[in-house]
Amino acid sequence: MNHQINIGFDTAVEDEQAVAGLIRTCALRVLESENVPFDAAVDVTVVDADAIREMNAEYRDKDAVTDVLSFPMYEFYNGEPQEELEREPDSGCVMLGDMILCYTRACEQAAEFGHSPARECGYLTTHSVLHLLGYDHERNDADTRLMRAKEEDNLTFLGLTRDREA
Repeated sequence: MNHQINIGFDTAVEDEQAVAGLIRTCALRVLESENVPFDAAVDVTVVDADAIREMNAEYRDKDAVTDVLSFPMYEFYNGEPQEELEREPDSGCVMLGDMILCYTRACEQAAEFGHSPARECGYLTTHSVLHLLGYDHERNDADTRLMRAKEEDNLTFLGLTRDREA
């Protein structure tokens, strides 16, 4: 498959190239592990706390900083499309949606949870792409367990463990 992960930065990040590479690797891993049978695209924007707070307030009526937001283009249910998918004319890819990642919040959470910023960014990317594919940890207990297992399987495959060494 020829999946496209388009990454833009609307905030300063110490090593933009490394962060972009990590996000791309994690997003591609999820698409591969889910056996997405079409060329897919995801647009990722890395933002600061103020920007994600504004988006969270506007789109979710939650006036608070959050770590990641997912905006799916299509309705999926646990990896299965629930509607007809259309390829973008220019790329030939199906645009799955947008991911907005707050890098500053990711780094804060990494420190809180006792693991690396890379592990936290990897987790948030994995989490968001799964949301774009219709997995939802808030739907019911079974779906929460399923999504958490898929997150951990992908992160373990990539070597992004919970310890500080990752």
